[in-house]
Amino acid sequence: MEQTLTISIQDYLKNIYELTESGESATTNALAAKLNIKPASVTGMVQKLASAKPALVEYQKHQGVTLTREGRKAALEVIRHHRLLEAWLVQTLGYSWDEVHAEAERLEHVISEDFERRIAAAMGNPARDPHGELIPTADLKMPSDDSTPLSALRPGQTATIKRVKASDTELLRYLDGLGLVPGAQIEVTDYSPFDHNLTIKVGRKSFVVGLSITSKVFV
Repeated sequence: MEQTLTISIQDYLKNIYELTESGESATTNALAAKLNIKPASVTGMVQKLASAKPALVEYQKHQGVTLTREGRKAALEVIRHHRLLEAWLVQTLGYSWDEVHAEAERLEHVISEDFERRIAAAMGNPARDPHGELIPTADLKMPSDDSTPLSALRPGQTATIKRVKASDTELLRYLDGLGLVPGAQIEVTDYSPFDHNLTIKVGRKSFVVGLSITSKVFV
């Protein structure tokens, strides 16, 4: 099915999946902001996806969009391509974790299923991408994730960073400089209930981070 889907449709399905990971529906305004297009254009596309055979989304006016089984399968295919490509670019071509997102965005739509299988096998079928995000399995199932946002931790708690939910180059470079990367051991030493800032210790370094950071780092 993925061969009949345009790049635009694949992008819609992937972004709907990402917005609905928490079990909520994606609104047209949220999709428009994520895709950087007008809400009216989003409405037209989701209506098209809802009337496709088979339907790729379920859409109710003012209630947002959710993926059907076929739509979810197509979205996970693109996400698998993207995250495998990110892992391959880092492991094989020496890209840093802040460089791979844009490259993978371009390549995810064009690689063949044979290429996907080959790079997965060459890397030992990795479970996570360079940001720690889980890679959908070959049969297009998303492994369960038991991580929790760093923002939920309180003083005295320690944890290991599992994943970072970010693609912004500058943010990833900043996190790398702090040592807030997958695999890092951290300790929370202080918490401010007024602004929700956490004081974090990583190795010998100690620093304060706010919700804009702690909501994107999962442990």
